[in-house]
This record gives sequence, structure tokens and C-alpha cells, in this order.
Amino acid sequence: MFRPASLALAAGIAAGLALAAATSALAQQPEPKPLTAMPYSPSLDVTSMDRTVDPCTDFYKYSCGGWMKNNPIPADQASWSVYGKLTNENQQFLWGILEQDAKLAQRNTVQQKIGDYYAACMDTSAIDAAGIKPIEAALKRIDKLSTREAILTALPYLEHELMGTFFFNSGVEQDAENSDVMMVGIGAGGLGLPDRDYYLKTDDKSVALRTKYVALLVKLLVDSGESEAQAKADADATMRIETALAKSQLTRVERRDPHKIFHRTSMADLQKMAPAIDWPVYFRVQGPKSVTTLNVSQPAFVKEINAELKDEPVDALRGYLRAHVMLGAAPSLAQPIAQAHFDFFSTTLRGTPSMPPRWKTCVRAVDRNLGEALGQEFVARTFTPQMKADTDRMTQQIEAAMKQEIEGLDWMTPETKKQALEKLHEVRNKIGYPTTWRDYTALDVEKTGYFGNALRASRFEEAREWNKLGKPVDRNEWGMTPPTVNAYYDPSMNDINFPAGVLQPPLYDPKEDAAPNYGNTGSTIGHELTHAFDDEGRQFDGKGNLRDWWTPADAKGFEDRINCIRDQYAGYVVVDDIHIQSKLTSGEDVADLGGTLLGYMAWKVQTATENLEDKDGLTPDQRYFVGMAQWACENERPENQRANALTDPHSPGWARVNGVVVNMPEFQKAFGCKVGQPMVHVPACKVW
Repeated sequence: MFRPASLALAAGIAAGLALAAATSALAQQPEPKPLTAMPYSPSLDVTSMDRTVDPCTDFYKYSCGGWMKNNPIPADQASWSVYGKLTNENQQFLWGILEQDAKLAQRNTVQQKIGDYYAACMDTSAIDAAGIKPIEAALKRIDKLSTREAILTALPYLEHELMGTFFFNSGVEQDAENSDVMMVGIGAGGLGLPDRDYYLKTDDKSVALRTKYVALLVKLLVDSGESEAQAKADADATMRIETALAKSQLTRVERRDPHKIFHRTSMADLQKMAPAIDWPVYFRVQGPKSVTTLNVSQPAFVKEINAELKDEPVDALRGYLRAHVMLGAAPSLAQPIAQAHFDFFSTTLRGTPSMPPRWKTCVRAVDRNLGEALGQEFVARTFTPQMKADTDRMTQQIEAAMKQEIEGLDWMTPETKKQALEKLHEVRNKIGYPTTWRDYTALDVEKTGYFGNALRASRFEEAREWNKLGKPVDRNEWGMTPPTVNAYYDPSMNDINFPAGVLQPPLYDPKEDAAPNYGNTGSTIGHELTHAFDDEGRQFDGKGNLRDWWTPADAKGFEDRINCIRDQYAGYVVVDDIHIQSKLTSGEDVADLGGTLLGYMAWKVQTATENLEDKDGLTPDQRYFVGMAQWACENERPENQRANALTDPHSPGWARVNGVVVNMPEFQKAFGCKVGQPMVHVPACKVW
């Protein structure tokens, strides 16, 4: 959960004003300092509201107008939101922890590894002095690949030893049809731009963007030691190869169908599909001694890889490899190289004016590569047993509400209801942090040599993943680190996951009353639970296996109801003339609506015996809905809006609030909204 047309122009103007305001405001702000304690913000902030707006006309601006005015986008951000602000505060607190752990005379193993990783990252003088030396050996190795056979022989080792993506992705994943088993997977990859559509769209902005991407490749290749002419030739070749790969990839909407990305394939058939690669050798280099069957998620893409490796000139393939070494390594290299990478991927693509301060880059690096080590330090200081118990109880109440909703559905047959209730019963709740912390003993972390630490961390994680093959699935494993301000549902695990980082004020506030807490965190829990029954999740059973447990009539009933939501959101304009891709966002849109209803039902149960009173000029029901809305308060740059409209399965914040409440009679009763007002959708859409 990363939580109409007339609004589009206003949004673009607001973003421009926000940027100017941010530049002015930041110039006056003091330099941030490491935090020794987390700051406090209430889960319902009346100063974030704009009560001059009619809640029945635009509930998002009513709830968030003050926040949007008072929170301009910082120069190192593409957008700024309640989630982003809490992420920043968490990072400042982690900064304080890392500063301390880097300097302690007596340290345990966790403190040594995270402290030294941070210290090496902060040593920018040493990083800049090293230039491209950390990758010189890899570049020289590529330069020596003078034949096609040499390139094909080297490819498994490049994939294994270097950061970056070369033609495709490989790894270990749960068997979609038998979730107790881990299997090998081959996935689409090999692109430098964020998505296939960046290569295929023909509008002026997309064409200009590709030109700037090629210019970045030229810059990086010149920095790697190539002449300008050679760099231009290699950059053009890279763009040509990536475009061919992009054409063969499924769209993001197509990839929402799990059946379209699961193709059980024998090793023999894979070898026939792409004979240019010696697949048994490739996998032995990665780790597995033997692979018999695997998932080829996109067979047409694998066939295109073979065509590129067989038909592209050797010089072009070598240029592509060199470019991707630079793309993978650039963020960890000297400042001019990292700056060029940032200027394109953050400034050009997403409108972010300035690189983040170095401390923030390094905190993120430690969280990314030693997240559960750093997470132990975070949890010990921020997430009390009482907070865990309270959120556990809230989760159970929301699951009880989901049971009630399923049992009361008038469009679902008893046969499918029985299966749905069995799946609901088997959902596992993971709250705060893992039951067993990840062991980083085998990862060597030194206080000097940042690139070496980053490369060893990449290899450590790769080895850890490949080592899962042939072993029972670890259903206690987490896919997010404890300080993360986010949450997720995993259909193969059939579990919902809420890191401690997202269970902090203002998203979850132990000092506040239940209304905003259930509106905010409760609806988030309901959101993730609803993902078990969205257009993707509903195709997996309670064990996490890809299996059709729906009668044809019930499947049609579901699709009819989800199409109501798709049609509604398709009418919303994000920026310019770009509409929400509702077939991409429908899973999140359904989860937003279902989660808000489940949170409301659970709140009513929690407060059934209480004498609720008005507060801050709001009734208890109004406080629930304002609490729900305020998690989504945000400002966003137009460039980021365009990028997200193309790639993000989440709708913009305003749509995630207004698009939900227009379908809820409970909201309309709370605020007295009538048919004909913008916050009343006729007919109301409802799935769960």
C-alpha cells in the first residue's frame, strides 16, 4: 500500500507553486540533525484540514488542504506526503543510531556491521578519489570479449558477480502452484528505463526522454574511459537492444494476471527456447548444481533475448554490457558519476531538483542491504509490546469484519463463500518485525571501501536467495525491513505484513482515540487484507497456490463489480491529458474501498460500549473519515505524476480518498452529502 478532469490543471499549477515555495522554505530551514527520539504528530491534525472546502464537494481538500499548503516539496524529493514525511523522520532517527554505532568503542556484531557500512558510505573523499577504479577490472574484462562465444561464456559470470541487470533477471521464487516449494524463475529485465512503455510511446515527451537517456549513457561510457565516438556508438546500440527487449515484454496490466507470468518449463525446453545460452552452466554459476524445471515468466521475452544474443553485432553486445555495468554501479561511485545518474533518473524522470544529503543516501543504503540488522535497533527504541498487542487486536477485528462481509454477500454462492472463508482463516498476520532476525554473519563489512561493501552485500543477498532452493519455504520471512513506512500482502504466502515503521505517529498514534487510528491504520490493515480478494489475490487459495476456486457465475459477479470501479477511476485525470490506468490500479482501488469499510466496521465494534463525543468540531464518524483521508495528504511534481501514471499500480492520493468515499453511504451520512454532489457516486460501486 503506498497509499476529475477539472482538477488536472489545478494540480499542475499547485505543483509549480509548491516547487517555488519549497525552494524558498528550504533556504530558510536549519540543517537537519540526527534524531535521538522520534518526533510526535497526532493521527488527526486539524491544522492539516481546510474547512473552507465543502467535504461533499472535495473531501480530500477538506481533509488535506492545510497540509498541502504547509508542506511544500523538499528539493530532494519528487513528491512529499504524510508517508514521505514519516519516512524522512524515521531516517533521521536511524541516522542518529548509525552515527552512534559508527563511533562506539565497544560494539556487538550488529552495531559493527551497520556502523561500518554507514561510515564507509559517508567517506565521500575516499569514494571520489577512487573514481572508477572499483569497476575497472569488470570493464577490462568486457573489453576483452572479442567474439560472440566469449560474450556468451562470460554472461553467467557477469550476472553473478556484478550489480546491474544484463538482458534478463533470474532467481528463486515460490512455485505458484505449490507454494511450499521454491523454484527457479526467469523474468524479464535488461532495461535501463523504468518500463517497456518508455521505449514504445511516440509522443514528444517520450521521444525527448529517450534522447536524454542516450545522452546519459554517453556520459557514463565516457566516464568509463571510452572516447566520445565509441560512447555514442555503444549508447545507440544499447538503446536499440533495450527497445527490442521492451517490445517483447508484457505490459504492467498484463502482468497483473498471474496466469500470464507462470509457465512451468523444463530445462530442455528452455534450452530450445534460447539455445544461445548454456543454461546448465548459467545456473551452476549462480549457485544451483542442478535445475530440472523452472518458471519462464515471459517466454516471448526469452526468445527475444536469444535473437539479440545471436544476431546483434559483437561490438553492440559488448557496448550494452559496458553500459549496464555503469548503470548498476553509478550510484555507488564517485560524485560526478552518481550525479549524472541522479540527474536523469530523479531530476529528468521525476522532477527532483537536488540530490539528497549524504546522510540520507547512506541511511537508505544500510536499510537496503542490512535492513534487519538496522531494524533491530529501530524496533527496540520505537515499537513497544503494547503497540504490537493493540495492532494485533485491530487486525483480528478487521478480519472478523471481513468474515461478516463475505457471509453477507448476496452475489456469491455458498460454494465460493466456503472457499473464501477458508482462505480468510488461513491469512497470517505479521506485525512489526520478524520472529527471527536475519543472520548477516557471512557478510564482510569494512569501515573503508564503500563500493566493496555494496558489491559484497549484493552478492550476499544473491547467495542467500539462491540458497533457498530445495529447502522448505520460510513463511516467517519478511519482504520489507522493520523501519519501512509501508505494508503489503503476499498472495503466495497468504500473509499481511505491517512493519514497525508504518505503525508510528501520525499513522498510528497510541495517544489518540480510536476513530482516527482505525480510519488510518485500520483502513490500511483492511486494505492489505482486501488484496487477498482483489483481481490478483482472488486467484490464489488459502495455501498460496494459484488455483481457481470460484464458480463461473461468482467470477463474473466479481468482474462486474470491479469493472464499476475501473470505469469510475478511468475518468480521473492525473496530469495533462493522462488518465488513471484503471486496469493497472484496480487492485489498489478495490483494496482502498474495501479496507476503509472494514476499518469502519472494526471501529464500530471497538467502540460499541463507549459514549463517543464530538471533538475539534467533528463527530466521531467524521473523525474516522478525516483520519482515513489524512494518510494520503501529498504534493507531487508533474514529472513524477507522469511517471507514476505509467508505472504505479496506485492511484494519486486525492483519488484514493475521493474515489473511496463517493461509494460509501457511511461517509455520506456522516457529512450529510446528497445525490448530485460530487462526493456521491451513482450507482455506488462495491465489491466486498
